[in-house]
Amino acid sequence: MEKRVVITGLGVVAPNGVGLDVFTHAIKNGISGIKHDAELERLQFSCQIAGKPEISTQLALQYFSELELRNFNSTGILYGVIAGIDAWKDAGLSLEIKEEPDWDSGTIFGTGTSGIDKFRESIYKIDDFQTRRLGSTAVAQTMNSGVSAYLGGKLGLGNQVTTNSSACTTGTESILMAYERIKLGQAKRILAGSTSDSGPYIWGGFDAMRVCTFKHNDEPEQGSRPMSASASGFVPGSGAGALVLEDLETALARGARIYAEVLGGNINSGGQRGLGTMTAPNPMAVQRCIKNAIANAGIDANEIDAINGHLTATSKDGLEIQNWSVALDRKGKDFPYINSLKSMVGHCLSGAGSIESVASVLQLAHGFVFPNINCDDLHAEITALIDESKIPKQFIKKELNIIAKASFGFGDVNGCVIFKKWKAA
Repeated sequence: MEKRVVITGLGVVAPNGVGLDVFTHAIKNGISGIKHDAELERLQFSCQIAGKPEISTQLALQYFSELELRNFNSTGILYGVIAGIDAWKDAGLSLEIKEEPDWDSGTIFGTGTSGIDKFRESIYKIDDFQTRRLGSTAVAQTMNSGVSAYLGGKLGLGNQVTTNSSACTTGTESILMAYERIKLGQAKRILAGSTSDSGPYIWGGFDAMRVCTFKHNDEPEQGSRPMSASASGFVPGSGAGALVLEDLETALARGARIYAEVLGGNINSGGQRGLGTMTAPNPMAVQRCIKNAIANAGIDANEIDAINGHLTATSKDGLEIQNWSVALDRKGKDFPYINSLKSMVGHCLSGAGSIESVASVLQLAHGFVFPNINCDDLHAEITALIDESKIPKQFIKKELNIIAKASFGFGDVNGCVIFKKWKAA
């Protein structure tokens, strides 16, 4: 018998808030975490603004020992471990060190790269004949699975411990992979999430592609403009989100607080065929992904109250809205509410799907729709399809039942997950 899967813990490290309380306050009030980045200016980037979480050494020492932080230089692992452990604690799970692994618990925690600054540091040391000075953690910091390895060790996880990687779809994919494993009874709980390194060595390639905005270096908080006619590219960001997924029976047995239920979802690819390319989505695949997610969740398209979109503040925003409208067969005032967290945090790349999923679940759990900022001048392509009231620019207090969260990534890969508000019987 297939298990029902619920969410019992949340953790987040975002540009506009580290920790659930600060993050929830920020998204409710439309607070941006995008700031001027002096290093990007020094390096003469076209885009000199970014969304970067602020982590003090004092905070890091709550999650890592002084010895672990010696020669530590991996922001992605730092963000991921903080978000993951916070989610674990939020779920009411123990951090007590035991002799035997927790065979019922695992983690699927994705990333795009790991420790790129540490990797650069290592290259210079090797070239300078200083290999012995790399340190004993150089491998753990630079291997792609470093974040799941750190979390697996800190939490004593004995089930699946792995890292997935699917560009901007990574976080949404990790949730769906965890959902499937628990549904089939192969684990009782999985810490699902994703993270992204920060800094010029991550963001430089996008700046070179001219997909990042360059028009708002003097007004950072106005730089990320999803669905706006004046959008000129995305703002690079970073951070991590984490969710504890658990089978319903186990969660109820231990008296866990339940945020939401994962009803299902879908992952697919456009194969870079038709209109799909390495950087552009195949509309047929996006629409198919959404439709199949709805079918997998066992709901009707009309039951979706809100959408947390991918919506990066590029020329493809209008196409995304069109794909949603076609897939749901809803338009005008019948279209669900839709918002983009990227208006406040920028595009957190491989961390985006999980951070945005945390925001989606918070909306369900606390009954609100967070505002889209910087989109007073909505693009005409979008207003021709859906009513402007469905793109809220102010906080809305509203009980929601079902939210669809989607991510569409480099390589023409797609993921859509369906969350439902938890209501105790």
